[in-house]
Amino acid sequence: MNFGFIIIIMHVKKGDKITVLTGKDKGASGTILKALPKKDMVIVEGVNKAKRHQKARKGNQKGQILEKSMPIHVSNVKKVKA
Repeated sequence: MNFGFIIIIMHVKKGDKITVLTGKDKGASGTILKALPKKDMVIVEGVNKAKRHQKARKGNQKGQILEKSMPIHVSNVKKVKA
């Protein structure tokens, strides 16, 4: 039977402690803040940071540059046994 949807199973979930296997943050470790199973990606605390510019919203508020954790593919992370 085909119901028109796919069940995606990931080997990690939110709150797991992981280590990065490849990329610019190779060897870094952290906890998963958010899992995105439809895209096969996870957002890890302190890994794959990018700078994003934020425009001033009100007259008295200043614009700023924020560091944001970006998603990393789930195949590039490994669960660490704690």
